[in-house]
Amino acid sequence: MNETHNNRTSLVKGAKDIAKEAKRQAGKNFSKAVDRASDEYSAHRSYNRFHNDEEEENDYNCHYDGKAANDEDGASSDATEGHDDEDEIYEGEYQGVPAYQEGKPRDGQTPPGQPADDGPKSRKELENERQADEEELAQQYELIMQECGHGRFQWQLFFVLGLALMSDGVEVFVVGFVLPSAETDMCVPNSGAGWLGSIVYLGMMFGAFFWGGLSDKLGRKQCLLISLSANGFFAFLSSFVQGYSTFLFCRMLSGFGIGGAVPIVFSYFAEVLAREKRGEHLSWLCMFWMIGGIYASAMAWAIIPHYGWSFSMGSAYQFHSWRVFVVVCALPCVSAVVSLTFMPESPRFFLQMGKHDEAWMVLKHIHDINMRARGEPERVFTVNRIKIPKLLDELMEMQSESANPVLKVLSKVKAELRGIWSTFMRCFDYPVKDNTMKLAAVWFTLSFGYYGLSVWFPDVIKHLQADEYASRVKIHTNERIEDFTFNFTLENQIHRNGVFLNDRFISMKFKAVSFVNSSFLNCYFEDVSSVGSSFKNCTFIDSFFYNTDIDDAKLTNSRVVNTTFHHNKTGCQMTFDDDYSAYWVYFVNFLGTLAVLPGNIVSALLMDKIGRLSMLGGSMVLSGISCFFLWFGTSESMMIFMLCLYNGLSISAWNSLDVVTTELYPTDRRGTGFGFCNALCKLAAVLGNLIFGSLVGITKAIPILLASCVLVCGGLVGLRLPDTRANVLM
Repeated sequence: MNETHNNRTSLVKGAKDIAKEAKRQAGKNFSKAVDRASDEYSAHRSYNRFHNDEEEENDYNCHYDGKAANDEDGASSDATEGHDDEDEIYEGEYQGVPAYQEGKPRDGQTPPGQPADDGPKSRKELENERQADEEELAQQYELIMQECGHGRFQWQLFFVLGLALMSDGVEVFVVGFVLPSAETDMCVPNSGAGWLGSIVYLGMMFGAFFWGGLSDKLGRKQCLLISLSANGFFAFLSSFVQGYSTFLFCRMLSGFGIGGAVPIVFSYFAEVLAREKRGEHLSWLCMFWMIGGIYASAMAWAIIPHYGWSFSMGSAYQFHSWRVFVVVCALPCVSAVVSLTFMPESPRFFLQMGKHDEAWMVLKHIHDINMRARGEPERVFTVNRIKIPKLLDELMEMQSESANPVLKVLSKVKAELRGIWSTFMRCFDYPVKDNTMKLAAVWFTLSFGYYGLSVWFPDVIKHLQADEYASRVKIHTNERIEDFTFNFTLENQIHRNGVFLNDRFISMKFKAVSFVNSSFLNCYFEDVSSVGSSFKNCTFIDSFFYNTDIDDAKLTNSRVVNTTFHHNKTGCQMTFDDDYSAYWVYFVNFLGTLAVLPGNIVSALLMDKIGRLSMLGGSMVLSGISCFFLWFGTSESMMIFMLCLYNGLSISAWNSLDVVTTELYPTDRRGTGFGFCNALCKLAAVLGNLIFGSLVGITKAIPILLASCVLVCGGLVGLRLPDTRANVLM
């Protein structure tokens, strides 16, 4: 019996010795492989916060049986067991890119010594576990960003994303500045006028929803690069096309590209900021939108009125100064694309997608750049494990290797679109459903009032200018002019029942001149251009036209007898000679944009002190109240002052809304939720332009009351949003 017992004891001891030797050899091989892969990284210490390392390691310390754990041979710790002196791993020695899953069994495997699961977990249980993981990750990520610090990396990204946001501001202002010149240059009839502004906003609306949703699937940097590249390409292309329909199509695609800038830029930047820095620096980032407006206004003032900057290739191809302006306005977008290629992807997005190693390397990159800029290059990034939320299984369509490449692409596109829609529907799930509805209401009301009044103010100023210009019109009645040569400009005149006999109109211009019931007998017209002029119920007998732009469109109900037209000018003629109204429009927009600078500074300094909601609601209510002062806007100077006041008060609401929207949505829905809200913003802009534009010159009461009510109601809804000042990014 004793011999049998001794044999069994020897067998057990031998088995344990074999297991120890196998573990030692495996540890040596793993250490050597990791050492070879980690030469390029610096040493680091252990980051033990949010980890239950001892519990996890105890779970995987396997024993041959329950009693063997108390044997003297098995009493050595895991820290030293299986290591020779030359293989000892010291604290601070780099052991490879750490992963939170290190040491855990693979999916579908049960670790030795642990009871097997009764069965697969339900979807609800998995979602609850993921929610708990995301909450833990949010807390840990906040501490990691505090360790990385706020320094050179954040400022570099600040200016790169600022260029992207500046491109969005430029795109909005380009529409208003180019609209009159483009429609005149391309001979757009009144029925097609105004489509340019609406089509660009519609493109931006669809672009905001699409690119915002796609950024939650493919990443912030990649989607922003693609969207900005599309904007730059089609904006550049639109400056060369000649047809109005083709121009509209290019500008729509350009708007579709730039639509992704706002939702992605704020999501991207917020994910590399610590909580105490987020509100202030997101508000500073908003200033680039203002800079974009100033840039567009300055370039329009410097380029568009200079008709001499244009050139033509015959009568079929003309490249006027407003096309040069379009090219120049694409430069911020091109600069943003080039700069963005040198920036990393958002580490928060990597963690949300389960890419631990990529996120860890980006975070270490941020830490090292900031520490070197502080003069502390010796400081080591102490994070070694980061919590990763459990990834839920998603349906994926698998194609065979021999499948048609076109079908593969279509299948991929279909899957991505379905994923975007699925993420969008989750924005209406608890607990973010109420926030989504409130945010949608605030975005819509603020945009409707802002863009509606933004188009109403300039139109009212133009209406006042037109009334003042019309009051200075000169009226000539029953005049008779014989054998006279007109070689100067006729401006702001009305000629009724006049007779022009043997007169010559040579190298001259009609500017806002109307001829009514007049007769031209044996007259000669050469090198004549007409702007805003017309001939109504007139008679031309034995006259000759050479190189003029007078055609059937300007001869309304007129009779032409024995009259010849030779070498007529084709297309619509553009000129800014002696026309200072263009300069005045650009200057007014410049002042209105510059007026938001004080509001930007105040909102950035007070965002974290008085709170996002107080600033959002207060700014919208004050903006609504300021609209009532429009009753006293009876002159151009008063209307310009009111425009500046309104812009200065409303900018704080925009900045607060951008910050609140970014902080209310979790990472997996942040781009989608922000994109949806920004899409509503562009839809409200279209409606505001149409409604307020139709009321110009009719009544002041409806625009003032409508804007006031909408802004005040939106501000009250904004006050009901949850305060996000103390929130970490989920």
